[in-house]
Amino acid sequence: MQKIINLFFKLLEFLVVVCMVAMVVMVFGNVVLRYAFNSGLTVSDEMSRYCFIWLIYLGAMVAMREGGHLGVDTLVKHLPLVGKKVCLFLSESLMLFCNVLFLMGTYKMHDLQVSNVSPVVGISMIWIYGIGYVVGVVMGIINLNVLYRLLTGQISEDELVQVVETEGLAAGEKQFQEGKA
Repeated sequence: MQKIINLFFKLLEFLVVVCMVAMVVMVFGNVVLRYAFNSGLTVSDEMSRYCFIWLIYLGAMVAMREGGHLGVDTLVKHLPLVGKKVCLFLSESLMLFCNVLFLMGTYKMHDLQVSNVSPVVGISMIWIYGIGYVVGVVMGIINLNVLYRLLTGQISEDELVQVVETEGLAAGEKQFQEGKA
């Protein structure tokens, strides 16, 4: 099962790269066409915008799995074990609630987006905003997994603080702690 999950997230990472490359090619190509040939492709503006929307949501799913979203651990890392568990439970529960709202909002807007057609490309806007289904489900599953592991005691104390420090910040904090001692 873990192999399938890893393959799924590798696919998401690949799609992020595809979206980024497509955006660069379309925007650069349009700039060259406008300056060199005094013409352009109207499709490239709209499609690069749609690639950007998908890139953001796909990247958010990958970042959530890797624990790469921004967070502040100033208070949480100084709490006792029970406090860390309560904060993680509240954090994951609120994120799950937001993902459910996101999924429900996408569902409620589905009929409108299916009938709404993009002005230049002419595709149904559900192809753009339908990413809300994927994001709501995938991130919700990640939240449920963390909550399950927390409630069954399968989560280690190191994982209770969900912020992943960058190497520069960790080194700076270590120097600060050594200076205090």
